[in-house]
Amino acid sequence: MTTANLTRDETAARSAAVSARSIHVEIDVTGATDPDRAGFPVTTTLEFDSSTEQTWVDFIGASVSSLTINGDEVPVDYDGARIALTGLSATNKVVIVATAEYSRSGEGLHRFVDPVDGETYLYTHYEPADSRRVMACFEQPDMKSRYTFEVTAPLGWHVLSNQDAASTVTTESAQTVRFAQTLPLSSYITCIAAGPYHRVGSTWTQGDRTVPLGVLCRASLADHLESDEILEITRQGMDFFDDAFAYPYPWGKYDQIFVPEYNIGAMENPGLVTFTEAYVFRGASTQAQQAARANTILHEMAHMWFGDLVTMRWWDDLWLKESFADYMGAHASAAATKYTDAWVAFANRRKAWAYTQDQLPTTHPIVADITDLEAAKLNFDGITYAKGASVLKQLVAFVGEEAFFSGARHYFARHAYGNTTLGDLLVELEQTSGRELRSWSPAWLETSGVTTLWLERTTDSQAVLHQSEPRPHRLQVGLYDLVAGRLALRERVALDIDSAQTEVALDEADLTLINDADLTYAKVRLDDRSLDAVEAALSTIDDALARGLVWSALWNAARDGELRADRYLRIVRAHAPAETNLSLLAGVVANAAAASSVYQPEGLRASASAAWLSTAWEALMAADAGSGAQLVWARAVADAASRDRARASDIRAILTDASGVPEGLKLDADLRWMLLGALAATGDADEADARRELVSDDTASGRTQFVRVLASRPTVAVRAAAWASAWDDHTLTNDHLDATTRGFTAGDHRDLIAPYDSDYFSRIGEVWQTRSIEIARRLVVGLFPATETLELVDGWLAAHHSAPAALRRLVIEQRDHRARALRVQALNDLI
Repeated sequence: MTTANLTRDETAARSAAVSARSIHVEIDVTGATDPDRAGFPVTTTLEFDSSTEQTWVDFIGASVSSLTINGDEVPVDYDGARIALTGLSATNKVVIVATAEYSRSGEGLHRFVDPVDGETYLYTHYEPADSRRVMACFEQPDMKSRYTFEVTAPLGWHVLSNQDAASTVTTESAQTVRFAQTLPLSSYITCIAAGPYHRVGSTWTQGDRTVPLGVLCRASLADHLESDEILEITRQGMDFFDDAFAYPYPWGKYDQIFVPEYNIGAMENPGLVTFTEAYVFRGASTQAQQAARANTILHEMAHMWFGDLVTMRWWDDLWLKESFADYMGAHASAAATKYTDAWVAFANRRKAWAYTQDQLPTTHPIVADITDLEAAKLNFDGITYAKGASVLKQLVAFVGEEAFFSGARHYFARHAYGNTTLGDLLVELEQTSGRELRSWSPAWLETSGVTTLWLERTTDSQAVLHQSEPRPHRLQVGLYDLVAGRLALRERVALDIDSAQTEVALDEADLTLINDADLTYAKVRLDDRSLDAVEAALSTIDDALARGLVWSALWNAARDGELRADRYLRIVRAHAPAETNLSLLAGVVANAAAASSVYQPEGLRASASAAWLSTAWEALMAADAGSGAQLVWARAVADAASRDRARASDIRAILTDASGVPEGLKLDADLRWMLLGALAATGDADEADARRELVSDDTASGRTQFVRVLASRPTVAVRAAAWASAWDDHTLTNDHLDATTRGFTAGDHRDLIAPYDSDYFSRIGEVWQTRSIEIARRLVVGLFPATETLELVDGWLAAHHSAPAALRRLVIEQRDHRARALRVQALNDLI
């Protein structure tokens, strides 16, 4: 439906003519437990002022049964996405009675039935424009309104929304909960959740202010919910942001709910933040995983101010909330929690995402040109989040932390409950810092691309620092000496550069590390002497952040074809087993898997995969019993064993014989499924093995993994069935679709899936038109073929210039990933 794709221009015209005052939404989900009930009734009452006689209200649902405008029932003009309103007055009251649909894709009101106990759970997810799948609304961020939600649900359920319940009326079988009216909100951050959730309550108190806290999950996960840890991080975050922003938390309560089949990591609905259940660890977890959860908790909490209190006018300025929240997640973790090394993970993991995104042909400025909602959906990417946060880190270094937070306080005070653009923030930061930012902004916020920095030595004490795309940088260069087999920091030299070439006074060193301390956003190259030094002694560097920057430099060079993949893997084999920072280790392990399976030429791929499996196995056996590193290496073995069957008998012994389990390794359900999936991908496990595993883990996660394992078996019939299911079975949930696509592409079986390459390109246009964007995106990305040439994708792009821009963007990005792989494979074959 083309009218579902709202454009920036038409929404700007609507908000100029229409001013929303209040929206009352009545929803009845008492039929949610009936699997044959596809929809639910919803009545929306909108009160607004208008300077135009006609406009529209957004709604995507099953049907609209009646429309009343200012007391008069009028014929319904509904095209499946928009309800036309005509004959409007200066002040209006519109009542829309409709039927919305339960979702299985994570968009709108998602319905989930827990296989453990048969209970039904509901939750909403709207960003950027799916509140219209639940209620009639003005689906754009700059049309804020006060919302009142009234939800009728089965007795015994928790029913939640942005605000606390104002009243509850019960009957013999149902309850109707009317929630207190919200403060002004954009539609995409309103929410409801309902079901027999398990809840742990607490409070946060500061002076005479008390905020009720709640942590919720499905009842069957209650034993795994680390509520004490989550609440501790929550209170620490509240303390930090209350002081840093000097604007009291405005949203009343603060519930955090962990929900199944969630499409993203978390969502900042004020008063009811939603999180993926992946943060409810069913088994063993590393400190890095716990730190990532804490970072996400604080990221979403920062949104209560950046994004909820003050909201971007349109999706061009999505960075005004996401970049800030990404920065604040790491900053608050390091400043206020036990996870003081948060910037290490940021430098090595988040920035890697940004560097990858910023080298695609579809990269864009942080302040992007977003013309419509489809473009907005795809802009929740590494530029908006991680590059934006990296640039904000630079900005804090440029203006000073005190001036930065002072500017933020002024920004909140001036624009509370309003909508803003880039200029509104820069004004406040300029005033508090005394710095001129109008020239800094174009260089970093309004241009795209990643700069590469490298040194050219001219004398023993002089060098030229080059940058591929000149931008202003404030950075440090670390000089490290190799002494008795260890790399030790001698000094750090601070530099300000802004040109393509800058002469600097810099003594020689065994390791010269550009951007030591990670103050700027840039890829860095290591000179030959530095490469030799880190190959000899990378793991001896004491500072985890410096090690992370070296690991990042090595990976970027390997990924760009400037460092041989086999040399990169040799460095990994030598130093990854000694890496003590688990976030760095997890990143290095993932990159090594890609280096061996994606960037090695075909003739070397099998031997590289075998060598990597051997490395992972040896590291697993050598890791300290019960350590986080042991768990990381066990997962690495499971991944590597899906491409090489040399350890198949050892893995089967681990799964079937307790004596085969390495001492201290917690063989939880998730790890068992990973190992079984590896056996399935190499043909060493069958359906009977998968069914036996399902008997012991017949949970939502277990059923998803069962789907993946079955689809991973390397036979023609299995892969054919998985292909057909992914495209044609519309009953697959979002999670089961992902499991199917991962199974189809599992292992090193190009011969089994190559016959579907042409079919992929014949299907993607139709799927984009007929499925939701979330489901279509998963298919387009997850099943993109790893072809030996670019002929098919180039042919499709040439023949489909008029395809939707968002679809073309995804295909162009996947083409670029494939082109890079082929290019680097060829370079590694020649070097």
